[in-house]
Amino acid sequence: MDMTTAGDTGLLETLQHEVALFARRAEQTRLGGVGQVRNSMDRAAYLLLNRLDKEGPMGVKALAASMGIDSSTVTRQVAPLVDTGLVKRTSHPEDGRAVVLQLSPRGVSRLEEVRSSRRQLMAELTQDWAPEEREAFCALLARFNGALSARMAPTGVADPESPSAS
Repeated sequence: MDMTTAGDTGLLETLQHEVALFARRAEQTRLGGVGQVRNSMDRAAYLLLNRLDKEGPMGVKALAASMGIDSSTVTRQVAPLVDTGLVKRTSHPEDGRAVVLQLSPRGVSRLEEVRSSRRQLMAELTQDWAPEEREAFCALLARFNGALSARMAPTGVADPESPSAS
């Protein structure tokens, strides 16, 4: 079903082109931040650490489910975070046989350092924007990400990383 009209074609062409440019530039720069912290944490690590920070300690399966990815991917992505001391494996408080992942104090500190650097980058990139423009951009980008993740999700469940899903 084609949802475009003759008047929308040019605008939608511009939108898809700008989204493609954004994706390429975001991946090239990783939108990693500024200063020494710039590009110092990959997207997967950032999202895993962020999720553990927001939701607390959890097992691999729960972490994978909350992020909408499979357990083997989480296991592979979390291994270097454990090796570098950003995440620690501990016994589940209610079932000592089960293992949970949680941020280490070093992980908490490192995550805040990266968040601060990324906030600084966002401030620099939007320094000449009015506060209302920043708010509108955030709202529209969250809405766009929500629509995109809902389309990609096999069950239609929104991406838990999207602020609109919280």
